[in-house]
Amino acid sequence: MPRVKRGTHRRNYRHKTLRRAKGFFLTKSKLNRAAQEAVEKALRYGYVGRRLKKRNFRSLWIVRINAACRASDISYSKFINGLKRAGIGLNRKVLADIAVNDSAGFAALVVRAKEAHGANLQ
Repeated sequence: MPRVKRGTHRRNYRHKTLRRAKGFFLTKSKLNRAAQEAVEKALRYGYVGRRLKKRNFRSLWIVRINAACRASDISYSKFINGLKRAGIGLNRKVLADIAVNDSAGFAALVVRAKEAHGANLQ
């Protein structure tokens, strides 16, 4: 078998790792083995973090909608149920934005939700 000299491939691989590890503490930004382990762990944290971010934002939107609903004398669950029964298909991100920035528009949605929720209870 012919001898393989890794030259540029090895250098490029290590350089890429050390570029990603720039700013890490002590040997994690200087030595290839430590940097590689730190970069792999950082990438795993990033992957998980991108999913947690979605979860956290949905939770924040629900809190904002609930606060606006309570101010209008309706619970969050009745509000969402009323919107679904009324055929209003707004997602929680949009509802939270309306609740924060457009109180008159949110009040109109609350009225529609109360009507739809009350009509289906009887």
